[in-house]
Amino acid sequence: MARNLCTLQEGSRSSDFSPAFGDRELLGVAVTETLCSAGKELLTCMQSRSGQRSTRASFISGTIWLKGIILSGSWSAAPCRIPALTLRAGGESMGRPAIVVAVRMTKARLLRLSVVLVSIFMILLIIVYWDNVGTAHFYLHTSFSRPHSPEAIPGIAAGGDWEALPEVDEFLAKLLSSSLKQNSSTSRKTEQLLVQGSNKPVVSNLEENIRGYDWSTHNARNSLDQEKLQIERQRTLREFCANSSFAFPTKERSFDDIPNYELNHLIVDDRHGIIYCYVPKVACTNWKRVMIVLSESLLDQGVPYRNPLDIPREHVHNTSTHLTFNKFWRRYGKFSRHLMKIKLKKYTKFLFVRDPFVRLISAFRSKFELENEEFYRRFAVPMLKLYSNHTNLPTSVSEAFGAGLKVSFSDFIQYLLDPRTEKMAPFNEHWRQVYRLCHPCQIDYDFIGKLETLDEDAAYLLQLLKVDRLLRFPPSYRNRTASSWEDDWFAKIPLAWRQQLYKLYEADFVLFGYPKPENLLKD
Repeated sequence: MARNLCTLQEGSRSSDFSPAFGDRELLGVAVTETLCSAGKELLTCMQSRSGQRSTRASFISGTIWLKGIILSGSWSAAPCRIPALTLRAGGESMGRPAIVVAVRMTKARLLRLSVVLVSIFMILLIIVYWDNVGTAHFYLHTSFSRPHSPEAIPGIAAGGDWEALPEVDEFLAKLLSSSLKQNSSTSRKTEQLLVQGSNKPVVSNLEENIRGYDWSTHNARNSLDQEKLQIERQRTLREFCANSSFAFPTKERSFDDIPNYELNHLIVDDRHGIIYCYVPKVACTNWKRVMIVLSESLLDQGVPYRNPLDIPREHVHNTSTHLTFNKFWRRYGKFSRHLMKIKLKKYTKFLFVRDPFVRLISAFRSKFELENEEFYRRFAVPMLKLYSNHTNLPTSVSEAFGAGLKVSFSDFIQYLLDPRTEKMAPFNEHWRQVYRLCHPCQIDYDFIGKLETLDEDAAYLLQLLKVDRLLRFPPSYRNRTASSWEDDWFAKIPLAWRQQLYKLYEADFVLFGYPKPENLLKD
């Protein structure tokens, strides 16, 4: 480098020479030694050129200390004793020592680099702290819940999940482990607040107002039976996920292959270490309410909700209320997948399912038999045009209902079986298959609840999560769609359609242990 600088100066009549060493930062002792060597070479070059030009160089012995950064992050000093250069022309001083200028430039760049590194470190600390305090709000007063013991959930082996973690995941796991440490005094005070369900909640939603709540008491199944039931449900799921002869779309892909937008049904509660995959038409409104209470992600006049039924329905289904996996990318960037995997291994994961055909009936009743402006415009209007040959339909659902224009259950089944439907857009979440919503072959769920045993399953799950003293699960709807309705609802549906519909939802039947509805699939 020094020879090139000298060569560039050859033929120049300028009496001032101040070499610049470029914009490269000096990192490590090796780079420092390179600079020292280049400085010595520069001095030799300048001495050889001083005879060709009427420039007299004098050298003053000096000591230059260059600081380098080593990989560990500590500072070390590398002394380099070389002559400092001063150029003189006609006896007059024409500039500062060139090497000293370069060193000072280097120190300035090192200072800027150190500022950048400190900033990055602070950002990482903020990310970790933000992850600790949780979901949608930044609480300085937030206390952390204690982690549940692995033995509390059937199917989880203590310590077994952590052995295969890569180094990066292990590092992030250590950072995240603090998110489940409990402030014991605050937690004890919170657990003393047993939330009593109000006798008659204020019902403002049309569906809840029509259907009402079932406030009758139910005898919960004992915990021993529940534990056996969970083991059986998980065994069935894992067996069919591992069975190569049983195939369905997306079964063979890994968790990394799942796009972020398909993870929007996984709700995370960092305060208690819980992940819930919600399935529409399977008590998801009330389970979302429970998650809001546990995570304290929604405030009422500055105070977190304590009673799930106090939370208005419109807030429950507001996506900004919940922290879901698909939001991780915006928050954590390239670390999002690592954090997801760690939480999936460390947190308790649960979902609730339902007989697939009964769920379809429930979705139809909720979205097409009751006035719903959004579903009328997005789905009912196309169905009426395609399958009922209606034209010039009213623009509002109230006008359509007033004119007797309603989607029939037959129209709905045709829409589900029509190949054009999913070419335009994926199934709506209310009738999308559970295996597409919750990815049960890619995510190892610790608890599988069923709507058919909702009261018993909910009570047992809250006990396992150690939050049964904090809240009670809300009561079921009084007019809930029952399995016994299947025969009546499908009576007018052609046999071929019923068989195609079963194939469409077969994976949900098999994975979650629902019997094949033989009475609907045969003449």
